[in-house]
Amino acid sequence: MELVKKTRLYDWHLAHGAHLAEFGGYQMPLWYTAGTRAEHLAVISAAGIFDTSHMAAVSVDGTEARLLLERCFTRNIGAESAKGALIPGRCLYGLFLNDDGTVIDDAIVYQLAAERYLVVVNAGMGGPVAAHLTANRQDMAVEVTDRTDHLGKLDLQGPAAVAILAGLLRDPAAALGGLGYFAFRGSLADLGGGQPQGTIALDDGTELLVSRTGYTGEQGFEIFTAIDKLERVWERLIAAGQAHGLLPCGLAARDSLRAGAGLPLSLQDIGPWPFLHNPWQFALPWLPDRRFFSKDFIGASALLKSNWPKHTLAFAGFDPRKVPAGPDSLVLNKEGENCGTILTCTTDMAIDRQEGEIISLAAGPARPVKGLCCGFVLVDRQLPPGSRVWLSDGRRRVEVEIRTDIRPERTARRVLHLPNDNRLPVEGGEA
Repeated sequence: MELVKKTRLYDWHLAHGAHLAEFGGYQMPLWYTAGTRAEHLAVISAAGIFDTSHMAAVSVDGTEARLLLERCFTRNIGAESAKGALIPGRCLYGLFLNDDGTVIDDAIVYQLAAERYLVVVNAGMGGPVAAHLTANRQDMAVEVTDRTDHLGKLDLQGPAAVAILAGLLRDPAAALGGLGYFAFRGSLADLGGGQPQGTIALDDGTELLVSRTGYTGEQGFEIFTAIDKLERVWERLIAAGQAHGLLPCGLAARDSLRAGAGLPLSLQDIGPWPFLHNPWQFALPWLPDRRFFSKDFIGASALLKSNWPKHTLAFAGFDPRKVPAGPDSLVLNKEGENCGTILTCTTDMAIDRQEGEIISLAAGPARPVKGLCCGFVLVDRQLPPGSRVWLSDGRRRVEVEIRTDIRPERTARRVLHLPNDNRLPVEGGEA
């Protein structure tokens, strides 16, 4: 039996009152003493810090590394004229699919240099994704290396993330000024040489790779460092964040934040069914007519031929009550008939309804927000936005509304403003 792993921050979590549970093969904090609601709201109004060193990473290096990724990754990274094409210092969200169009895992691919890429995938998926890339490289000049548990990683998210990180950097203007969405800077010796983004370091000399990405929908960063430096970086950010209202956050807040932001959980909201009829079709290289793709990739032919009838749709409720996903949980239409299953159902504590519209705490409503349940359902028909369905587990029945968006006023794409800097850095990049 495989042993459950611990991240380098396990002892810190234990010492600071974290409620721990197994996730993705690791003992991870679900929440700390402040509780999930406080952690969720901190990310909306101040900042939260997450241990994400359980996530896996794979290096793809060599003269034909780009060719291999074009074959295996759904995004069109090679066409330089394509919107969002990958260049050094940029990253893209996409997927690795099986031949039948089902999902192996979703990922962010970072281009470190002309022939060097870093693929960040979910916990426990470093081996399967590395094996998939290796099996499809044939005789290409590519080296695939599973770097799971060899990189330190944490997420700093929320409107105060910029001020907290900038206060610790040796040169915050050079590190963060003009850093666009889905762009990154810095380099790590653990990833080898040849990285043109320069060095980003804390004032004590600790080198970082700082990425303008995250899993909350809010402004912030994913931060990589050497594995033996992770605890020191974590503790310094915690100390610097106290004046800004920063809280350490667990997986429960991570789940409620990502659901409210409309972001999928791999192998739960996307998984062993064709990657079609869902809110994340931007991850496929569709041509404008939506009949063909702009490139070939593993799984493309199966998707184009598929008659997959089901639709994955986002929803939001009318109060905080939720119905957990599970084998006994159903989606019911207005006639009370079963029309699907619940994939994710959680509560976004930072939203509410006012005069029929969803409002966000980020917009500063005059009254406190109660929170709304939200998530994703897999149903047997396309339902237009505004449609009502009911979630039921046999004991509770909750009415929800099909939505194209859930939490408004999200800050992830906003221009970064450095403390005491009145310049407007150039914003850029697509997810």
